Amino acid sequence: MRLLVRFVGFLFTAGTVVFLVGVAGVAGAIWHFSRDLPDYSQLQDYEPPVMTRIHASDGALLGEYSKERRLYLPIQAVPKLVTNAFLAAEDKNFYEHGGIDFTGMARAAVAYVQNFGSNKRPQGASTITQQVAKNFLLTNEVSFTRKIKEALLAMRIERAYSKDRILELYLNEIYLGLGAYGIAAASLVYFDKSVNELTVAEAAYLAALPKAPGTLHPVRSRDRSIERRNYVIDRLLENGWIKQADADKARKEPLVVASRSNAAHTFAGEYFAEEVRRDIFERYGEKKLYEGGLSVRATLDPKLQVMARKAMAAGLVKFDEAQGWRGAMSKLDISGDWGVKLAEIKSLSDISPWRMAVVLETSDQSARIGFQPGRELGGAISKERQTGLITLDGVRWAKPVAAARGKPATASVSQILSPGDVIYADPLFDKEGKPVEGQYRLRQLPEVSGALVAMDPWTGRVVAMVGGFSFDQSQFNRATQAYRQPGSTFKPLVYSAAIDNGYTPATIMIDGPIEIDQGQGNGVWRPDNFSVGSYKGPITLRDALKQSLNTVTVRLAQDVGMPLIGEYAKRFGVYEELPNYLSYSLGAGETTVMRMVTAYSMFANGGRRVKPTLIDRIQDRYGRTIFRHDQRECRGCDAPGGWKNQPEPQLVDRREQVLDSLTAYQITSMLEGVVQGGTATIMREVGKPIAGKTGTTSDAKDVWFVGFSPDLVVGLYLGYDKPRTLGRAAQGGRIAAPIAKDFMKLALADKPPTPFKVPPGIRLVRIDSKSGMRPTPGDTGRTVLEAFKPGTAPPENYMPAPVGVADGEGRVPQGYPPEAGSIQGNLPPDAGNIMRPGTGRFY
Repeated sequence: MRLLVRFVGFLFTAGTVVFLVGVAGVAGAIWHFSRDLPDYSQLQDYEPPVMTRIHASDGALLGEYSKERRLYLPIQAVPKLVTNAFLAAEDKNFYEHGGIDFTGMARAAVAYVQNFGSNKRPQGASTITQQVAKNFLLTNEVSFTRKIKEALLAMRIERAYSKDRILELYLNEIYLGLGAYGIAAASLVYFDKSVNELTVAEAAYLAALPKAPGTLHPVRSRDRSIERRNYVIDRLLENGWIKQADADKARKEPLVVASRSNAAHTFAGEYFAEEVRRDIFERYGEKKLYEGGLSVRATLDPKLQVMARKAMAAGLVKFDEAQGWRGAMSKLDISGDWGVKLAEIKSLSDISPWRMAVVLETSDQSARIGFQPGRELGGAISKERQTGLITLDGVRWAKPVAAARGKPATASVSQILSPGDVIYADPLFDKEGKPVEGQYRLRQLPEVSGALVAMDPWTGRVVAMVGGFSFDQSQFNRATQAYRQPGSTFKPLVYSAAIDNGYTPATIMIDGPIEIDQGQGNGVWRPDNFSVGSYKGPITLRDALKQSLNTVTVRLAQDVGMPLIGEYAKRFGVYEELPNYLSYSLGAGETTVMRMVTAYSMFANGGRRVKPTLIDRIQDRYGRTIFRHDQRECRGCDAPGGWKNQPEPQLVDRREQVLDSLTAYQITSMLEGVVQGGTATIMREVGKPIAGKTGTTSDAKDVWFVGFSPDLVVGLYLGYDKPRTLGRAAQGGRIAAPIAKDFMKLALADKPPTPFKVPPGIRLVRIDSKSGMRPTPGDTGRTVLEAFKPGTAPPENYMPAPVGVADGEGRVPQGYPPEAGSIQGNLPPDAGNIMRPGTGRFY
């Protein structure tokens, strides 16, 4: 008996010693692994990388930019269905355990022993808390050391943070495939839905992804994905989180994904979105752009943008097709499966409804074409093959370039197309504008390019921007990056400098030959009008601008002085520095469409400085506004207690007055004349008050139009990226202005015909459009209502003496009628050829 007692005592002592040693060992291990554990307190202020989102002015998503596509959702915004799905898939006891699931750990240990030596990855037993510890604070290293640290951190995290906070971190951090991090981004990427719109089956599929997002691809591994999704559905049912009927319905639901692009989401808004991206990058840097979770409200009006894109593309195509058919893009061997071969050719993704196609067979009357097949989410080429016909009506425009002018229309389709030709085609429409079933029109990518900008003149908000025919073809934004000669669209700035300094729209100038000695061996410059050798003689500034007379502009610049004109050009933001050469008064310098539209905005708004912007407001990830474009003060907008019959709020505009408001109206009135009876008469078809100016550069390398209504400014140019002539007949009024007309007709369709506001101080006086003086009793049919500043209108009782034409020395210029004599009256020896404002006399 004693021996038995001693033996039991020995065992007890040994067990105690072993227990104490074990406890000490465990304590030592905990102490050892706890020494270099990461600081879990950083989770309190954790800011995960969140994508920056750009929204158009109506709230439509314009673009998303990120390195990790993530939208952070607070746990309160996550539907219960979604949280339950992830708990069912990953950690059903999450709200019961203290960070470690010991049952799961035992199960994983048994599996490890069974699979020892098989090179299989050990089975995980991590709780959601442990996954948070690993994802935020540790690495993906497969080792016992990492698992021990993970468990220790999980217990500490559980003591420091609430269960909801831990789950919130998890749901926003996990990678769910296709570049999506967190449930909000994954819901958009896979199903193009917000999380509160997900069905049971969709939520279950997302919950299935954390284990193996790469191997549960919804297309490449559809069967395996459905199997794993249904497993999660079963766990939801088992835990009582969904009903049997819901589970049965969810299992039968097909796995259908609606992939969401990471590019611009508003059609035709790619150039705009990229310009905004560059702006944010310059303001805040790369990290803030791609990880800062900024919310950007852009100025883009999607409806106007589509109109602008449509008008600009149609104008480019119309001009290009008039030059003739340049031939197929490439040649393709159509033997075998032509769809696979065609799918490998890069096609432009942003020129819908155009589609790439290959010619399969041809005849005199038609060509059968096969369209490029699409690709599935996994990148696999669709097996569907779609075909159509290009009939003779679809190729009538396509005369070869060499025979494009003066030749009869194309007689047969086979003259233009042959089997294997890779082309673009879009639906053919009948005379009533309805698509003809199964028939298509031949298209070619235009060589000519250009840009268009539409702006609110009162705020500088850019509401539409077209930077070229296709962003997918060229990301070079011609609206902001292409420096081109503006030609005669620059002339209103010359006239502004003159009218600000004593001239009036009724001032008489001479349109006649002029020679400029350029000095230093540069020879003599003889500027001429567009109609070479054609001169009008004495003419008012209004009519000179209306007819875009170069010689008058040069004479005006010569008198006003190029340094002053350069100052105006800088003030308006057209040029930083303008050389003191008279040729620059005709628009020989280089500038951008954006700058020209901004300058014309200052005419439209009464001379206030305008700073163009593509961004209204930027908010950080917490909703705090960190940038706002509109800096005007609104007195009375923040009325405490609501509306109580107090005075209406007042906007206080402290922006600089860069041009006298009276001058701005006079220029606007003169530019209205350009539309009513000058080089831009096609703009009258808009049916609303429009002011504007056309421009055609030397050798017609660029054609322009910049114009405005009281609330919308539009500017555009057309030209080849490597400048060359557009043709001898090319003019801004024939090519650029019709595009502006098409756009403004749509943009202003629902706007009332509001006239331009006449500022206080302007006096409207009817004058003779030829003499610039008060009309005589017998004058009929040639009068105009002219705008004058105080004290500059011609006197009511002044009768002009007969006026001849003289140059600066009193001589009649060559080319004028013999009866043209010198100016009546006493002239000083250095008399010039400019009429003193309001007097009818030359000086």
